[in-house]
Amino acid sequence: MSARYPIPAAETRVETRVLNSRFICTVAEARTVAEALAFIRRVKTELSDANSHAYAYRIGFGASVMDGCNDGGEPGGTAGRPMLAVLQGSGLGDVVAVVSRYFGGTKLGTGGLVRAFGGALQAALDALPRAERVERRQCLLEVPYPLYERVKRLIAARDDVLPEDETFGACVLLTMSVAEESIADLRRALSDLSAGALTLVIAA
Repeated sequence: MSARYPIPAAETRVETRVLNSRFICTVAEARTVAEALAFIRRVKTELSDANSHAYAYRIGFGASVMDGCNDGGEPGGTAGRPMLAVLQGSGLGDVVAVVSRYFGGTKLGTGGLVRAFGGALQAALDALPRAERVERRQCLLEVPYPLYERVKRLIAARDDVLPEDETFGACVLLTMSVAEESIADLRRALSDLSAGALTLVIAA
């Protein structure tokens, strides 16, 4: 999985209309398939009077991604798959979308449904605020007391390290959350500071 990727920053709901049919698309972040399915169930409950609820999700990012989609009662291939194609082209990870359709009395045909469901999702994505997920690892560092203040200053100067805990014993055991992409650089900085005496360990 990529160590840094865009995700939805807030749940977003946008309505579009095609030939009197209403398409309400709701998009949100989901870190697991279970979270995505729970979100889909909630939207179905909130908009229980809709004629159908198609959905698509992408959990993870890059090479480590789990895709899922469902037409929600619409003709096969006209809703879920077009929505998934839009998500795949969006650049987002950890995202789930539901399009709830209120039939307006005019049949759209297969091509019309594909365009309508994909377009409803695209409209929601155009309005969606985005954030960035930075994958982090918990790391441990044993620091002799003579080096403690220098290490603390080094860590405080970095925005890719989040201190979590300190345990004082024969030495100081620091627990910290480190951006995955920065671990190698932090190791080099600690080695330079300590003439090779400090070793950053990734927690199991």
